Amino acid sequence: MSRAQRIAWTLASIGVGLAMIAVWQFIAWKKLVSPVFLPGPVQTWRALFDGFSQGQLGEQTLETLQRMVLGWVLASLLGMGLGALIGSSRAARNYLGPTLEFMRPLPASAMLPVGIAFFGLTKSMVIGVIAFGSIWPMLLATIHGFAAVEPRLVEVGRMYHLSRIEFVLKVAFPNAMPDILAAMRLGLITALILSVVGEILAFQGGLGSHILEASRAYQSPDLFAGVIVLGLIGLVSNLLLSVLEDTLLRWRRT
Repeated sequence: MSRAQRIAWTLASIGVGLAMIAVWQFIAWKKLVSPVFLPGPVQTWRALFDGFSQGQLGEQTLETLQRMVLGWVLASLLGMGLGALIGSSRAARNYLGPTLEFMRPLPASAMLPVGIAFFGLTKSMVIGVIAFGSIWPMLLATIHGFAAVEPRLVEVGRMYHLSRIEFVLKVAFPNAMPDILAAMRLGLITALILSVVGEILAFQGGLGSHILEASRAYQSPDLFAGVIVLGLIGLVSNLLLSVLEDTLLRWRRT
């Protein structure tokens, strides 16, 4: 895609966003939906500004970010480590494949009651659930990347007498890197969702508690402000990982 095309797509995206805000303002202005449930953009912006300047919205955002990143990093390390062990062994893939396919569809939010029963309403429980729900994209992507190494590369590794660790670091891991980076982006969004769900159910503060308290008090501007912050976190996180992916996979374009 040329530079002019990228600029055109960017402007088009901004235009769509502005159009959505205009429709939102029109609905709020005409009161097609009760202001109790749908505030206007101006009220939401004021609540967002006041929340960061005078309220606890900034602190709550940092709490959610901390849980999200910690759970995601834990899931990434465990997923890549276990995925490398399983993916580099055909026997392990055959034995553990059915078990992984059984556990993968389990919704992580359904594990919250189990986590509460074992660990109580603690921060560690929330982080554990985040890690459990976020690990599957990285784990399965690593297994797939290691299992998809071309046989010719395996023969080259044998010709150069590469050890198991050398083969993993120099051949298998670079081969799996595109799949892993794509899975890390998916896992990070999953971590954000589970952070909010865990905060709501376990009453652990953060943006989840902010949204819950605002909804109970019918403070729709504060509720929408929290939702906008969540959207911004997801957008910025995705952009940062996109930059990381472009940097690490630059060799694919050469």
